[in-house]
Amino acid sequence: MRTTYRMRAGRFLGILAAGLIILGVAAILWALGLPGVAVSVFVTLGGLVTVAGLWILARPPIVAKLRDSGIEVRGVRTPWTDVTEVGRVETTHGEAIVLRTKQPDHPILLPVSWLAPGHAATMETTLRDRLNAAHGYTIWDGTAPDDNDRAE
Repeated sequence: MRTTYRMRAGRFLGILAAGLIILGVAAILWALGLPGVAVSVFVTLGGLVTVAGLWILARPPIVAKLRDSGIEVRGVRTPWTDVTEVGRVETTHGEAIVLRTKQPDHPILLPVSWLAPGHAATMETTLRDRLNAAHGYTIWDGTAPDDNDRAE
């Protein structure tokens, strides 16, 4: 099963705003009677930036892809068996979900501010479930094990 988490779209409103501002500048240049070449350059540039902003708002960049075999963050794939722990840390850019790996100097950080509101808790739970499944852990339900269920 594959789960994809995307950045929150609100982070990219500035791109759309920049495109609309450039189109506004084109309108002012046209109203002032400047040459058509200058106006067409601003209209083209503003149109391209506006379309790009709308595209990014419709399909924000991917933060992480969770697969059965591992996790992919910013193009780097890490197998679940290499991940040792999931937790939260405070960074200079705010709170982040951290995946600690077998290589102590290479944790994987996923800033919470990148995710859509409410997705951080869901993502953290999903990460823990995938990590537990990869390492063969189950969540204890508070009951005593059966006589057949022996520690390995």
